[in-house]
Amino acid sequence: MREFGYHRAIDPSDAVAVRDTHPDARFLGGGTNLVDLMKAGVERPTMLVDVSRLPFDTIEVAPDGGLHIGAAVVNSDLAAHPEVRRRYPALAQAVLAGASGQLRNMATVGGNLLQRTRCAYFNDITTPCNKRVPGSGCPAIEGEHHNHAILGASEFCAAVHPSDLTVALTAFDAVVSYQTSQGPGELPFSEFYLPVGDTPHRETALPPGALVTGVTLPPAPLAAHSRFRKVRERASYAFAIGSVAAALDVQDHVVRDVRLAFGAVASHPWHAIKAERQLAGAPADPASFAAAADAELAAARPLPHNGYKVTLMRNLVVAVLTELTEEARP
Repeated sequence: MREFGYHRAIDPSDAVAVRDTHPDARFLGGGTNLVDLMKAGVERPTMLVDVSRLPFDTIEVAPDGGLHIGAAVVNSDLAAHPEVRRRYPALAQAVLAGASGQLRNMATVGGNLLQRTRCAYFNDITTPCNKRVPGSGCPAIEGEHHNHAILGASEFCAAVHPSDLTVALTAFDAVVSYQTSQGPGELPFSEFYLPVGDTPHRETALPPGALVTGVTLPPAPLAAHSRFRKVRERASYAFAIGSVAAALDVQDHVVRDVRLAFGAVASHPWHAIKAERQLAGAPADPASFAAAADAELAAARPLPHNGYKVTLMRNLVVAVLTELTEEARP
């Protein structure tokens, strides 16, 4: 076992100060991803900074009607919160689809955002992986890749982001709050995750040593009519092979507004902006939904063994939007 130090932070300033003095330190919340990676030898921090007791464990309704979710809120509390279920039901559904009850009782919102984009090669330290060792190669490109990316990948990495929660946060234009030794800051979700490019080991745009303190969801009345749907290879506690978070506002059989995000198709949750634009003002019917999905998926570049995801995602978009449309009828 590799030795490491442990520090329980007394406040956010203390947490970031310790992290600044220990560049190889990691923040410890629920530990459901980090500890597993430490056991496998993938993560090797010299210091763990325990931030689980910092005062970021509340969910508050903002004056403008949005929600602020603290980074230390555990997933089970997020899914059960009445305002989350009422205002953003897709968010609660995404959390409940994500893991077992035991993991949801431990895993935090901040940790969920920062869990590593990974695949079997990343988790196996006996194999090359550009995310673990930049420049060592990506064996998934020629190897096992049936659940890898079809959008936004590169020759350097084709792994997909495993989070379900972040798919819903992407659909609703969440904003991430953080703190560094220079003070607080914010990042919109559209800028939070970095494209793969030739630096897959750099996953987020957070400044070095930044501590995520919370997530803010702006007011979105249509989010009350939303849904998260996840397809997986087994019914219980598996990563998605494709997922959709959607919200829909239909009047007189015409789409007035829509939010759409995909999961398990890229290195980060995928905001389906092209599909949203095509659907605005379109008839609320399966043909329009399929055409919008095709417009978004036109950029897909599947590998030899994961092309099925293109069809799967198209069908998933049509199914979810059709269900939302039918529910909206008088």
